[in-house]
Amino acid sequence: MKLVFHSQPVKDMKSAVAFYRDILGMEEAWREGNHTVAFKANTDTQILLEDDEVEREFGPGSVFLVDNVDAYFTSNQEALNFVKEPCDIPPGRYAIFTDDSGNPIRIIDMSKQ
Repeated sequence: MKLVFHSQPVKDMKSAVAFYRDILGMEEAWREGNHTVAFKANTDTQILLEDDEVEREFGPGSVFLVDNVDAYFTSNQEALNFVKEPCDIPPGRYAIFTDDSGNPIRIIDMSKQ
């Protein structure tokens, strides 16, 4: 079985496309009418299962690797809605922000490896 998409429901497509394209810098891959837009992820994707009360509160979402979570947080904290500020995890640092539909977007760095 091969994961081909991570589906992210949104409230307003125009606003969501602007967020993922203009704020996160993702490149549009394709679209179907006015109701479906895909963005290139350029990564090998893994399924992450967690038995963690806090993570269940945020629900499913994407996890993106960044060079430095703290630097990303500092340079984007005014533009993005961070719901979990940077914290330590075994491989490095971790934080969560939401898109304009409330979907969680997790970022991680591997600074401890």
